[in-house]
Amino acid sequence: MDELRTKYLDAIAAAADETALEELRVQAVGKKGEVSLKMRELGKMTPEERQVAGPALNALKNEINSALAAKKVALADAALDARLATEWLDVTLPARNRRVGTIHPISQVTEEVTAIFADMGFAVAEGPQIETDWYNFDALNIPGHHPARAEMDTFYTHRADGDNRPPHVLRTHTSPVQIRSMEKTGAPIRIICPGRVYRADYDQTHTPMFHQVEGLALGKDISMANLKWVLEEFFSAFFGTDVKTRFRASHFPFTEPSAEVDIQCSWEGGTVKVGEGDDWLEVLGSGMVHPNVLKAGGIDPDEYQGFAFGMGIDRLAMLKYGIPDLRAFFDSDLRWLRHYGFASLDQPTLHGGLNR
Repeated sequence: MDELRTKYLDAIAAAADETALEELRVQAVGKKGEVSLKMRELGKMTPEERQVAGPALNALKNEINSALAAKKVALADAALDARLATEWLDVTLPARNRRVGTIHPISQVTEEVTAIFADMGFAVAEGPQIETDWYNFDALNIPGHHPARAEMDTFYTHRADGDNRPPHVLRTHTSPVQIRSMEKTGAPIRIICPGRVYRADYDQTHTPMFHQVEGLALGKDISMANLKWVLEEFFSAFFGTDVKTRFRASHFPFTEPSAEVDIQCSWEGGTVKVGEGDDWLEVLGSGMVHPNVLKAGGIDPDEYQGFAFGMGIDRLAMLKYGIPDLRAFFDSDLRWLRHYGFASLDQPTLHGGLNR
């Protein structure tokens, strides 16, 4: 064993490359190597001889394997040193450009809307996307025969056979958040409720899932005049120009009186420009909160009153950034997102200017 140890340790130390090192490994500890063959002879020995030879052979094998591993590392280090001595690298060269992600227009517009209303004193409220029938319809003074409660317009969840409770729904608006907020904090209150909503509709300007932001302000002396001021201030800040509004009488179950709101615009070459011209574009519904809705939220309608409004975040994004088709928002097309998306360091902000 001493001869084998000396033979292979000297050969390993003298190996010039990894090929020679591998040949030595096979000769010494491979399946048919000299040390391996010696270990096979242990079965022919007496127990006393085996007790002496076995540990010695294992120690020899481990010593040779350790020498092989150390030499392999030494050869790799020597090869790297030789490569570094001959190669040259300019570490001051700029790195290759790598594509970075962009912020989706819906996320961007949501942030813009939130910043503007926050500047006017509105807090942000959120609620569940799967709502009870009561919060989504009954508490908002929507009668049982209203078309919005039909299955052709609303997504209902499944109920087990024999369960006669009204099924939950995918919320059709963020108005249930207003009821939950009134129940939680009471009045006075001033909130906006951005979030996803769901309706059974799909075309160029409608998708089954879209985004809304609704606003609610309750106090003892709030009027439609306050509503008009808030909306005009919002649109002027959002579009970066003075925007006039026009209120048209309408009907919504949850407000009385109710009004649809148009903004001033012009049409040129098939594109709309907000804040100029003699045309009008309908953008949202609004009105004074119905007394029945106040009662459902635990508010005394004889003491408090206020306004509410709701508009589509997706539609605001289409108007501001010239996006023609709502369906493209949800197609997951990277080319579209790279074109309309926003770099994280180049986002329009309230303090830096929203009209970019």
